[in-house]
Amino acid sequence: MVLIVVFGTALLVAVLLSGLAARSVLSTSLLFLLGGALVGDGVLGLVHIDAGSGIVATTADLALFAVLFTDGMHISFSSLRTAWRNPVRALGVGMPLAFAGMAVITHFLVGLDWTTSFLVGAVLAPTDPVFASAIVGRREVPARLRQLLNVESGVNDGLALPVVLLLIAAAGPTAGTAEASPSKIALELVGGLALGMVLPLAVALLVRVPLLGAEPKLQPLLPLATGVILYATCHLTHANPYLAAFSAGAVLASVSPESKAAFEPLGESLAELSKFAALLVFGSLLTPGLFADLPLGGYVAVVLAIVLIRPASLLLSLAGTGINRREKYTAAWFGPKGFASVVYGLLVLQSGIPHGEQAYTLIAVCIAFSIVAHSSTDVPIARMFDVEDLVGIPDDDPPAAEVTAGGDTAPRGETSVEARVPKPAARTEETDDARS
Repeated sequence: MVLIVVFGTALLVAVLLSGLAARSVLSTSLLFLLGGALVGDGVLGLVHIDAGSGIVATTADLALFAVLFTDGMHISFSSLRTAWRNPVRALGVGMPLAFAGMAVITHFLVGLDWTTSFLVGAVLAPTDPVFASAIVGRREVPARLRQLLNVESGVNDGLALPVVLLLIAAAGPTAGTAEASPSKIALELVGGLALGMVLPLAVALLVRVPLLGAEPKLQPLLPLATGVILYATCHLTHANPYLAAFSAGAVLASVSPESKAAFEPLGESLAELSKFAALLVFGSLLTPGLFADLPLGGYVAVVLAIVLIRPASLLLSLAGTGINRREKYTAAWFGPKGFASVVYGLLVLQSGIPHGEQAYTLIAVCIAFSIVAHSSTDVPIARMFDVEDLVGIPDDDPPAAEVTAGGDTAPRGETSVEARVPKPAARTEETDDARS
């Protein structure tokens, strides 16, 4: 019950400060992370949670599923058909470069063997827009930039998972067994994708049966029921729940836009609650002992991962595209490590592989530093776009042609491609939702 009281208190404080957070570098995500660290064993000792506890894995798993499900609903297939090249470059070129770069600095600065170093690189390769919500959720930020970051972060979780599992198998005593064979991992990924596509389609067909149909006040619960069934089915069948969540959200929004519109407020709130709970639990693991266990070379690796590896890899992947310099730099900076890295880091810790604890320590500290760095810089950078547009500063390169796709106004993770329209000189009243 202590944990529930702490969560309720932190939630109240976050809501009361959310207005200030939307206008400053203050981040509600950071508040929950610091709140967890404060009440954990490292400071007050009110909550006793260790990394092997089931509550840690469960909250991170649920949060990642909920965030990917709601993020998937913001994907517009019509706009992706005209603007798929930049996300594909980020995933096909930028992500492997970041993965390899992190492995190299981990090996030489931390001293881990190559297999474990590549495992650390795979765990930290996925990105998460939750901790840069002012970038992917504010309308003054160019739509193609929001789409690039949101599609990249939604897909790279599923792409990193098979690599993580294979490297755990290669590094541990079960290397070469069928438990983590490539065929088994491929089957899990295909199963997750199939469930994520079939279940929403089946639900959409049921709604169209003449004798069936949701009452308006209960319509928001239809996607929720779909998500609950999908989550449980994935875990029962060992299908990949994260790929299933993202694909299910995208399919549901495509085949049933009325369900998406009805569910959106509830879905955003549920995703925020699960995210805050996971941040509180993860923060309680950030004890002084954890930070003391990381050598100096590990801290250098963490800083390089945030300020060099991610930015350089994405800038290289976007070379030669029509994205202007300002948007490239913004996309390069916002590669926050989030819930996927937390979940995969716990898999490393619980696998029992040699050097697993050292790898987890590096991963956990990198995630903590990333949350602090990215969640406290998204609002100032988002405002930079608004101010520069208002004063008429031109882009360094002419923007690529963009397509309006339905005017989706999702408060977080909006990905439809919209036409850039010059803003009036007078600043209008902001109507952005409070940022996370």
